[in-house]
Amino acid sequence: MKLCYLFLVIYLLCQGLAAQEMPSPSYQIIQTRNAVQYKNYYLLTLFEQLPEFRQTLSTDTVLNAIYQLKTLRINEAIKTCRTDITCYAKALKFTDDEISGIGNRLAKLYTENNLFGRLIKNHLLPSGCYALFAKEQHQNLLIKAWEQDANAINYAIGVYVEGNKPNYPKIDSISFKVKDKEFAELTAANAWLALQGNNKLFFEPTMQFAIQALELNERDDAADYEPMAKGVNLAAIQQLKKVDWKKYPYSVILIPGAGPEEKDVALSPGGMIRCRLAALQYKKGMAPFIVVSGGRVHPYKTKFSEAYEMKKFLMRVLQIPESAIIMEPHARHTTTNLRNCARLMFRYGMPVDKAGMVCTVKSQSYYITDILPERCKKELGYYPYKSGKRLSETESEFYLNTNSLQIDFDEPLDP
Repeated sequence: MKLCYLFLVIYLLCQGLAAQEMPSPSYQIIQTRNAVQYKNYYLLTLFEQLPEFRQTLSTDTVLNAIYQLKTLRINEAIKTCRTDITCYAKALKFTDDEISGIGNRLAKLYTENNLFGRLIKNHLLPSGCYALFAKEQHQNLLIKAWEQDANAINYAIGVYVEGNKPNYPKIDSISFKVKDKEFAELTAANAWLALQGNNKLFFEPTMQFAIQALELNERDDAADYEPMAKGVNLAAIQQLKKVDWKKYPYSVILIPGAGPEEKDVALSPGGMIRCRLAALQYKKGMAPFIVVSGGRVHPYKTKFSEAYEMKKFLMRVLQIPESAIIMEPHARHTTTNLRNCARLMFRYGMPVDKAGMVCTVKSQSYYITDILPERCKKELGYYPYKSGKRLSETESEFYLNTNSLQIDFDEPLDP
């Protein structure tokens, strides 16, 4: 009997520890005025926004020495780089030694019960932003979160300052010619601005340089329509509180975007057809919400948002109420249509065990069920969803995976 009791205690303890590693739907992301920052670099945003961390990190002798050395290098670059873009980038980016040294210092500062330990328990784990590291020892999780943010900043500088190829060059490339004298002048001014104001923490000049480089390239897509919960999705969120989920077979009907290739076309014929297919399912009572997913993607640097244009079409042409439409205006390809939908379902408090429905044309529908999961695994490092039953040639089920909350370090337009 005592042995059974012991096993029960161990089981419950393990269940409790596992629950602590899981993200929480009630967790509120700490936001800044610039959504590009907190969506790409969440650990560094916490360091910056939580007063106890700003105080601790700004007075740490090791980290302050790294900051001082970085400041010297940036000032030297401003004086000497002239039109050499690579020279500026080299001065601003985190070196391998800096990333390793800062990681080691953060590890030494960490204890389970101090502010760094509480940061992991109260923010990093429940946020899900570093979900792929959740089973690491907490000290290692802190190091890996730092390394991810540092590499994400370096990646943004590499693409939008140095002109390196992004994952999808046709839609996400730099807006400037790197040998253009005007671009060098803008980059020098950006480097100088990165040292101004209150940018005194060890990471702030480099982070601000990266964020401003995205801004110069008109690549602040990650901030589109944010904060969505207080704007474009407010009506749906208010409706969420009234939903009786038992009345619906599915939580949402997801429409993956289909961007036009013509510059002046707001909504493609494919987008219109997908909206009509989804509206038909909505009117049958299959789900209380339609999720329209797609950012400003096609053609290169288009001003039209797939999600926004589909929402307009659903409301104006198909008479779907705004309270039934959830916008997801950031996905840049099908992998993140599913991932970002899963994120919103979780963040908005929908039942995580209830299937969603994907509604699209036949070719894409079969692509989503048969081919896309392995592409997601290759590109994202995990499966953001699990396919359920095929319902028809244009509809299929999917179940969300909370690993979808993981920030993608090499997609600054849709992290």
